[in-house]
Amino acid sequence: MNKDPSLNVLGGPLTPCSTEPTTGFFRDGHCNTCAEDRGSHTVCAVMTAEFLAYSKYVGNDLSTPRPDFRFPGLKPGDRWCLCAARFAQAYDEGCAPQVDLAATHARAVDIVPLEVLRAHGTET
Repeated sequence: MNKDPSLNVLGGPLTPCSTEPTTGFFRDGHCNTCAEDRGSHTVCAVMTAEFLAYSKYVGNDLSTPRPDFRFPGLKPGDRWCLCAARFAQAYDEGCAPQVDLAATHARAVDIVPLEVLRAHGTET
């Protein structure tokens, strides 16, 4: 798998999203992507209780630990490379999490308009 260039939505180098827990399609702590990343795990989202409850409700439980996948479960404040379409869905429902723009891959704008990402941007 060849990674796309590691650039963020601001045009700079992609910064890490999280290594505690380790996130990303490549599980390298960055929201890197490639052609094989069909979910476009490109949005570095800062988890909130509201978003975690919403995600569980729509069938993607991110809060329950899954030791068999070395997944500790997420809690509010954790950062995670979220699928861009899930972010867009949460945005449409009014419960999108905050976004670390420097750690959000440039390919996220293929699915989520930059203005929307900026509106949820946070300095972390």
